[in-house]
Amino acid sequence: MRVLRIIFLLLSGLGLLALMSFAQSAERELPSAPSSTKQQSKPQPPPQPADPAPTQQQSAPSQADSSSPPPSTGQTDSQQPGESSPKSDKAPASAPATSPAKAAASTKSAEEDESATTIRTFVNEVNVVFTVTDKHGHYVRDLQKHDFKVLDDNRPAPEIRSFHTENDLPLQVGLLIDASNSVRDRFKFEQESAIEFLNQTVRPKYDKAFVVGFDATPEVTQDFTDNTEDLSHGVRDLRPGGGTAMYDAVYFACRDKLLNERKTQSGPVRRAIILLSDGDDNQSHVTREESIEMAQRAEVIVYTISTNVTGTRQRGDKVLERIADATGGRAFFPFQLTDVANAFAEIQDELRSQYALSYKPNEFRTDGRFHTIEILAASHKGLKIRSRRGYYAPSQ
Repeated sequence: MRVLRIIFLLLSGLGLLALMSFAQSAERELPSAPSSTKQQSKPQPPPQPADPAPTQQQSAPSQADSSSPPPSTGQTDSQQPGESSPKSDKAPASAPATSPAKAAASTKSAEEDESATTIRTFVNEVNVVFTVTDKHGHYVRDLQKHDFKVLDDNRPAPEIRSFHTENDLPLQVGLLIDASNSVRDRFKFEQESAIEFLNQTVRPKYDKAFVVGFDATPEVTQDFTDNTEDLSHGVRDLRPGGGTAMYDAVYFACRDKLLNERKTQSGPVRRAIILLSDGDDNQSHVTREESIEMAQRAEVIVYTISTNVTGTRQRGDKVLERIADATGGRAFFPFQLTDVANAFAEIQDELRSQYALSYKPNEFRTDGRFHTIEILAASHKGLKIRSRRGYYAPSQ
């Protein structure tokens, strides 16, 4: 009997052990908790700063966001629009790379946004400032729109869109003074004449001017300002010496000063250069025609004052005449030093005695080439009209 009881107890213990082993095996085969599955299937967002401060980009995307480059393929799903991508060495390890399909979609979306905000238009009107004088050289200031007609590439313009007398437009004037050795003996007088011109022409808070002296290279001694005292100091700071790079100086003043200023100008202005030189260039890197082309592109009128006082026209005088004529300006040839001041006074008078019109060419083309302009006084004889010879059409 005792033996049977012992056998029964042994069998009961073995059964209990088998039952516990089966329970542990079943527990290992149970599925994971739902929250654990969700964390594995969906990437965790990058950790936020302990004290996040709202930024302008997070509250409302700026206009610059629409033109920013498309996001890289390393951008995380939790990244907000307008938020810069974290650097790779600081990115959370659990953040996976964006899939190629998603990156392509983001790139396409950014490109569509950029194209939607970029508007390119070509203005198909041409603006011209011009001067009218009678046979005695006196300015004619009382003409009307119907007194003129315009030829564009020798073809009549179908319509003059706007016309008005320009006697009070803001001026942007560049004063270019030859500081080479060839003008050393009369340099002081020319400086004083230029200072007087600036004092009488530049109106505070309305006009602006800058001063460039040139010998072998152009040097800005006073940048754009309406302060005539600063401009005077800029002229007096010039020192003669070296060769003559006149074409480089004209090219630089038109491209780097007046053309750049034109891009930031909100309203109409009159741009002019006063070039004081003997016209003898011996060190420029650009040619005469290249300097003229840059002046035409910047819509700059160039007035030249010759410093040649020999009493006869020299080769340099013809160069100065060519530059002035091609840009709608005027060349002055004072044979005495005292006449230099008179030339400045006549330029000042002309800048306040001009007309301006705009017209649409018969067939406006964005071909980038040079188109000629000729303005005629249709119903008046004996009048001389001086304007720029043409313009460069925009390129597509």
